Amino acid sequence: PMPGDLIEIQRRGYYQHWVLYLGDGYVIHVTAADEDASPASASTVAVCARKAMVRKQLLKVVVGNDYWHVNNKYDSSRKPFAVEEIIRRAERWINREWEYGLVKHNCEHFVTMLRYGEGVSDQVS
Repeated sequence: PMPGDLIEIQRRGYYQHWVLYLGDGYVIHVTAADEDASPASASTVAVCARKAMVRKQLLKVVVGNDYWHVNNKYDSSRKPFAVEEIIRRAERWINREWEYGLVKHNCEHFVTMLRYGEGVSDQVS
């Protein structure tokens, strides 16, 4: 992946977890507020919680044994910010709380907000 790319992780079951690649092996993503939760289970925990945390973690730790790929699927309909702006916007969120909502404020909404300035998610359509 390249800095600023959206990464889709296929979790066990029928949902995806979305992260944004920062570079040097790190991603930013919305996860459970509980720091003791494993990254793979943390996205599941966040679904059940109203509040989540934004974390910077290694991609390989967040992915675990799940399948992932770069998916900048909205680039055809939205113009991404410059990479430097995406990273700057993302870094302001590290270790901050995110008001989680499956329909309007999920992990895909978060990373697309960073990349495009608007949170969108096909997962809830």
